[in-house]
Amino acid sequence: MSINPPITVLCLASYFKGTTFLAAAKNLGCRVLVVAREKLQDEPWPQEVIDEIYFMPSLTAQPDIIYAIGYLMRSEAIDRIVPLDDYDVPTAAALREHFRIVGMGETTTRHFRDKLAMRLKAQKEGFRVPAFTAVFNYEALAGWMSQMPPPWLLKPRLEAGAMGIKRVNSADDVWHWLGELGDQQSYFLLEQFVPGEVFHVDSIVWDGKVQFALAHHYLQPPIDVAHEGGVFVTRTMPRKGPDTRALLTFNRKLLIALGMTHGVSHTEFIKGGDGELYFLETAARVGGANIEQLVEAAAGINLWAEWAKLEVAHAKGEAYAPPPDAGKYAGVLICLAKQEWPDLSGYQAAEITYRVNKQQHAGLIVAAADLGRVEALIGEYSQRFAHDFLAYAPPLDTAPT
Repeated sequence: MSINPPITVLCLASYFKGTTFLAAAKNLGCRVLVVAREKLQDEPWPQEVIDEIYFMPSLTAQPDIIYAIGYLMRSEAIDRIVPLDDYDVPTAAALREHFRIVGMGETTTRHFRDKLAMRLKAQKEGFRVPAFTAVFNYEALAGWMSQMPPPWLLKPRLEAGAMGIKRVNSADDVWHWLGELGDQQSYFLLEQFVPGEVFHVDSIVWDGKVQFALAHHYLQPPIDVAHEGGVFVTRTMPRKGPDTRALLTFNRKLLIALGMTHGVSHTEFIKGGDGELYFLETAARVGGANIEQLVEAAAGINLWAEWAKLEVAHAKGEAYAPPPDAGKYAGVLICLAKQEWPDLSGYQAAEITYRVNKQQHAGLIVAAADLGRVEALIGEYSQRFAHDFLAYAPPLDTAPT
């Protein structure tokens, strides 16, 4: 009688996150391997659920990462490669391609990592996106700027979230920044700034279909928080509202058109002044800024844990279905804090389900069956956060190394 060996999952970690995934994979009987950056050695990795952990100076340097994983595979039969951070998504794709491991390859990964590639693909498939242009040919760029009124956003194609985005108001501003960028300028795109309300939909995809999705509304656009400061707030949308239905439909069609067959995603949309929804960007990962805890508070579904379950099910050729949605509402508030370790003891609402424990940050999550109660709490608490904790730091152009 043969005994099937455990599924071996290799997780890439350029930043410390995804420990829920590691624990879930281990609980499912997997052999869990982690390759992380050297600077993360002192982080509180859950050693009890990790079979082996290795550290490298960089997870993106080629061919170093290929050589390292090739050496590891001499003794390990790796079944799946999972990126724990957005910056690890293209590395995971390159490793899958090189070692012929099942999962999203480099071309499809571009649709979930490269802001230019995802816009081009979405536009080709008939989805609305803000007007944009590549920063390649100067004549074409000048022509676009002459036809498209500012303001514009100069966006890095491969950074996460609002990192490195510059708001520009004239062609002279664009040429100035391109001069500053030098040989890096082809890694940017130029996009028309569309003012409006910004939303995110967090999803689980299985067998080429969105099996779970939950829509949330940013009370202040993330780019405004990143560049102007303030309290980051997002909350669950009305479960059966017209905007919610439109977002979920848009999201469902978009993710499949971009090529996702199984996994998790965090996708952002904006509602312009014309009342139409536009696609902003997507990622094949769990959203940051405590989106994991937010979705769990509202739906009772942990995206990291479900990602582990569906990867294992896919590797074993088994069926997968997410648990039922609890149908509640939740909101998250986070801000940079002027205190090293902010004291949240003055916030004692019964609806608080999670408190952020991070240096120089204040944050919490509230959840309730009634959306009105959630809105009341985040309205009150966001004002109190601004008074009690709020600090400001200039936005970074790139992620810290």
